[in-house]
Amino acid sequence: MIDFLMISTRSTKRGVIEIYPKFIIKKSSDLMIRGGDFYAIWLEDRGLWSTDEQDALQLIDRELDKYAEENRTHFDASIKVLHMWDSESGMIDSWHKYCQKQMRDSFHMLDEKLIFSNTPTNKKDYASKRLNYPLEKGTTDAWNKLMSVIYSEEERAKIEWAIGSIVCGESKKLQKFMVLYGAAGTGKSTVLNIIQQLFEGYYSVFDAKALGSSSNSFALEAFKTNPLVAIQHDGDLSRIEDNTRLNSLVSHELMTVNEKFKSTYANRFKCFLFMGTNKPVKITDAKSGLIRRLIDVSPSGNKLSPKEYKAVVKQIEFELGAIAYHCQEVYLSNPGMYDDYIPVTMLGASNDFYNFIIDSYHVFKKEDGTTLKASWEMYKTYCDEAKVTFPFSQRIFKEELKNYFRDYKERFSLEDGTRVRSYYTGFRTEKFEDQTLSEKEEPSHKLIEFLKQTSVFDRECADCPAQYATAKETPVSKWDEVTTTLNELTTSRLHYVKVPENHIVIDFDIQDKEGNKSFELNLKEASKWPPTYAELSKSGAGIHLHYIYAGDVSKLSRVYDDHIEVKVFTGKSSLRRKLTKCNDLPIATINSGLPLKGEKQVINFEGVKSEKGLRTQIKRNLNKEYHPATKPSIDFIYKILEEAYASDLNYDVTDMRNAVLAFAASSTHQADYCIKLVNKMQFKSADQSAGAKNDDAKLVFYDVEVFPNLFLVNWKIEGEGKPVVRMINPTPAEIEELMRFRLVGFNCRRYDNHILYARLMGYTNEQLYNLSTRIINGSANCFFGEAYNVSYTDVYDFSSKKQSLKKFEIELGLHHQELGLPWDQPVPEELWTKVAEYCDNDVIATEATFNARKADFTARQILADVAGMTVNDTTNSLTTKIIFGNNRKPQDQFNYRFMGDESQIFDPNDDLPFTMGLEDYDEFTQFDENHRPIFPGYTFEMGKSIYRGEEVGEGGYVYAEPGMYANIALLDIASMHPSSIVAEELFGPEYTKRFNDILQARIAIKHKEFDKAKKMLNGALAKYLTDEAAADSLAQALKIAINSVYGLTSASFDHPFHDNRNKDNIVAKRGALFMVNLKHEVQKRGFTVAHIKTDSIKIPDATPEIIQFVTEYGKLYGYNFEHEATYDRMCLVNDAVYIARYATVEKCRDLYGKKYIESAKDICKDNKKHPYEWTATGTQFQIPYVFKTLFSKESIEFEDMCETKSVTSALYLDMNEDLPDVSALEAEKDKLWKQINDPKRMDEPMETECARVEELATEITKGHNYHFVGKVGQFCPIKPGCGGGILLREMENKKTKEKGYAAATGSKGFRWLESEMVRQLEKQDDIDRAYYNNMVDEAVKSLSVYGDFERFAADEPYVSDNTPPWFGPGEPYEEETTPFDVR
Repeated sequence: MIDFLMISTRSTKRGVIEIYPKFIIKKSSDLMIRGGDFYAIWLEDRGLWSTDEQDALQLIDRELDKYAEENRTHFDASIKVLHMWDSESGMIDSWHKYCQKQMRDSFHMLDEKLIFSNTPTNKKDYASKRLNYPLEKGTTDAWNKLMSVIYSEEERAKIEWAIGSIVCGESKKLQKFMVLYGAAGTGKSTVLNIIQQLFEGYYSVFDAKALGSSSNSFALEAFKTNPLVAIQHDGDLSRIEDNTRLNSLVSHELMTVNEKFKSTYANRFKCFLFMGTNKPVKITDAKSGLIRRLIDVSPSGNKLSPKEYKAVVKQIEFELGAIAYHCQEVYLSNPGMYDDYIPVTMLGASNDFYNFIIDSYHVFKKEDGTTLKASWEMYKTYCDEAKVTFPFSQRIFKEELKNYFRDYKERFSLEDGTRVRSYYTGFRTEKFEDQTLSEKEEPSHKLIEFLKQTSVFDRECADCPAQYATAKETPVSKWDEVTTTLNELTTSRLHYVKVPENHIVIDFDIQDKEGNKSFELNLKEASKWPPTYAELSKSGAGIHLHYIYAGDVSKLSRVYDDHIEVKVFTGKSSLRRKLTKCNDLPIATINSGLPLKGEKQVINFEGVKSEKGLRTQIKRNLNKEYHPATKPSIDFIYKILEEAYASDLNYDVTDMRNAVLAFAASSTHQADYCIKLVNKMQFKSADQSAGAKNDDAKLVFYDVEVFPNLFLVNWKIEGEGKPVVRMINPTPAEIEELMRFRLVGFNCRRYDNHILYARLMGYTNEQLYNLSTRIINGSANCFFGEAYNVSYTDVYDFSSKKQSLKKFEIELGLHHQELGLPWDQPVPEELWTKVAEYCDNDVIATEATFNARKADFTARQILADVAGMTVNDTTNSLTTKIIFGNNRKPQDQFNYRFMGDESQIFDPNDDLPFTMGLEDYDEFTQFDENHRPIFPGYTFEMGKSIYRGEEVGEGGYVYAEPGMYANIALLDIASMHPSSIVAEELFGPEYTKRFNDILQARIAIKHKEFDKAKKMLNGALAKYLTDEAAADSLAQALKIAINSVYGLTSASFDHPFHDNRNKDNIVAKRGALFMVNLKHEVQKRGFTVAHIKTDSIKIPDATPEIIQFVTEYGKLYGYNFEHEATYDRMCLVNDAVYIARYATVEKCRDLYGKKYIESAKDICKDNKKHPYEWTATGTQFQIPYVFKTLFSKESIEFEDMCETKSVTSALYLDMNEDLPDVSALEAEKDKLWKQINDPKRMDEPMETECARVEELATEITKGHNYHFVGKVGQFCPIKPGCGGGILLREMENKKTKEKGYAAATGSKGFRWLESEMVRQLEKQDDIDRAYYNNMVDEAVKSLSVYGDFERFAADEPYVSDNTPPWFGPGEPYEEETTPFDVR
């Protein structure tokens, strides 16, 4: 009998003997309790433990039945067994009480080792399951085939090592987890599925994101079964908030487990984690515990064919035992293989600081030490260039850098005796030993062999004049008097030889670190030169190489490199020599590779007139085409970059910096010097985006198209009727001629300019196509700095309305039919002309858009003139120049503060015996001593702002109380965000004043105060204020600049307006928090706040007093409210959609008094412009057909029944109305396709199904006729039977990568034609108005939720159900009465 059970009997009043269980309160070896509840029971017949409580109940019932059967004859009365399954017996309640209240936790974790089908077990093995295969040696052909394709040997070994550790039972001691990192479709899930098969029953699935979350208290619940393996197929550890839990889990530390509806308990998990992901694991710093625990595995990218894959996966099921055995052998062969493993791939993908170390690797390795100051400057440069969003502060940087050096000293003495502060020494290169960062080993050269032997030089120069040296080592006689020759001297004595002028000697005199001449260093360097006769110098440490020079020796420079000299013997000069040892090679001839006198003879700086030339010169130096040594080449690169920087050349060659740095670090003797020089190099011009002025050239509009085999440039001179010129595969020379014009394109600064420039540099069609693809895909380093100013201006850039060219074409009524050819496929040559003709449309559309946006271009011209720049420069760069001048790093003057800092609250009543000041406001209206607002309780955490119990939007506050209202005052803050900038003095005193001048100038111009505006910005605006039309253009220009500034303060990319401290977008947040306070103050005064949208508030039934209050309250915070309009009625559907009708001016006078309305011309200005007109905000009511039908009652025009649709892929019209209906066939195909791809049926051949799918695919094509439209199109709904098609968007199946179609948004249930075709074919009567009538019905339905639509839309005076009775229609508000006449 089980040891916790005792069977008892009792007699009832009716004489029935009841047999029931009693549970013994003692520690049991058959039952385990965990977390205050049943955990497991031992089943002797199975030889396994069971965690199924039902098994325990059945076992108890069997014991009861057995007892009853064995003792039935011993009882005189009838018996009744009180079974556990019988809820009326009450035994189940006794059981639960026993497990949950009477017994203490007593358990041993189950399944802590694998039990194979051939493994014997007993109770002490604590096993509750078995694997369905034996562990034994066997063939693994399918496994080998799969793994050898999808993983390299090195990566495969990682997986097999991990699997082997689990098979051996060692994984519970390892502090490692594995991440299979790679793109979709690279085999991650395949491997994880096999691991699941290997450990069926021993694995669980988990949520990696929950483990990395600091708020998920149930994250460990997934591990409650104590799995040996935990798997997640598509995990995400790219945003770890807290890695403590993950580290503890992987380290098998004792952890507190919190299961839902159960008591907490402590456990030490033994599982090994596997995760597949296409996102890098976030590794925060070099001390992160994840570094030493993570093993990352990257796929090869290779794949098996579908047929091979299916066969291999099926076969692997029969190899599980052999795979487990093989992996066990892999692990046992080297258990500590990954003890010191560093996941470099993950570090590089997620750790910006690690990437900085890699970027600076050669510098740190060569110098083996650095000061904090120098490395900090390198880090700041790296962060700027790499666009690091959240760089470290210098304090954190200082600590993090210590992880990459062996020692750090606050004070350190360099070799030359110089004392420096904060010095790091001993760069830890071992962190990168297995990576590709190490410098390439120099190719080995056969060393020169020096022996005591007959000299080749003595033989070749035997007849040359020669003489011995004096004791002072100078020639004995003048050369005119010398008659002896070399063959007459003993050359082992010091002597001089007058060699032929074309005989030169390369003198190697390299020194070691102690400053002594080094034979070893000289030998190594000399052996790299072309083989020739060589001698040791007089000292025996130097080396002389002898050559015959084939050029003009008078042009040779004497300095080749430090301690390497070119000796030329012209005039009276001679060779000093003392023969000791030499080699036996002949004297070779040399004709190139030696430096010439004068740097301009080595590199033609006049040729560096463009970025193309600059890149060419750098590459030629890196290839040592000008000079065979590293140091002179680095000097030359530095020289040409300095000259380029000092000139007007605009360039950006930062992508070449690493190549130059690696080249510098490869210098054998001058690496320190070279690296330091590289760090001083100017790899880009001061402003690579600055445009060039060319105001005399003709204005030309242009567009380019790029295919793999075709490059098109279409252009036309400005003016109606001018022809479009088509250039098919133009040459670089033709592009150079085109660039003499003032080129205007659409989005050309980000695409077309760079394509033109690349062709100018000699790119082939294929290279252009690759460049085009990289630009479209958003790749880094695909832009040329000088290419930005190829154009005169960019229409997309200066336009205040940002949309595609196709949308502009539709708005302007231009022809916009798409070509229909795939951009990633070669174009047949016979279609080249047709494609070129099509491209004419974009050129014509660019000119038309330029003319339509002329006001924006005039504004751009004004900004460019004020800034002293060009119209090709961006609005952002122009605004930056106007405000900051030439200061490219003005952030040191910026002001930033946390607006929730209650310690800064200033209370003027502190020292007074009475209260004064802000007693009319609640406790949230607070200011500091500089009268800047403080918002008590405001918090900004994890990207969210909370204030007064509600979340405040990061771009502005939005609030809505949907409903129908009457007499709604619309109060709007004039320039809210700019006002916040000025009030906070955000850019510091000097720069904020410049910005405020722009703001005040625009306000002055709006109020026609031209004389005041002329004096602003040092009089720079005066020449644009000649008349009202010019003033309007200036106001538009200033508006664009002002909006640009706000956009830049909230942008995350690096620019002069960006303040790294400004994480919570203080400009927008200040206004948002103010609006929250304003809402509460207005509500406190008994008024409804119907709607707040960023900078405006709508108050129904507003009185002059509440309007006055809002105005005064705004001034406290530096905001000026304008009473923009009053709506006679308004229905607010949600926080973004409403329909309203302007009140008449007379109605406004009745509501607020004549004196108030006429006190300023801007009060209720919209009522004066649009009395009793309707206005709609939000798409639902703005649809022309809906707006005109329900509200304005205007007649419906053709344009009102045209719908513009746009997608990111492509739009198609399926003109299938007269074709067979194949929907049933498509449904059948989809069903079969799911069956074929069902993972559970992978082992089935399914040949019949595959054949049927192919058959169906052929039949389905007969039911479709797809017409390509493009990414953007304008359409009309068409009645059935009138020639319309189904409007579809192209889509791609993420799993199969197959292209397909789905209904375009909002098009289902109707047929469509392009509007252009409807107009041309005069099919206006075939437009299906049911599409628009449905919209009308939906609009009425939306409004009727909040009141009577007919009464709301009627012309009669409207009174809201919410309006107080004393505000009845037609009852005037008199100026002298009180606002509330309660009677």
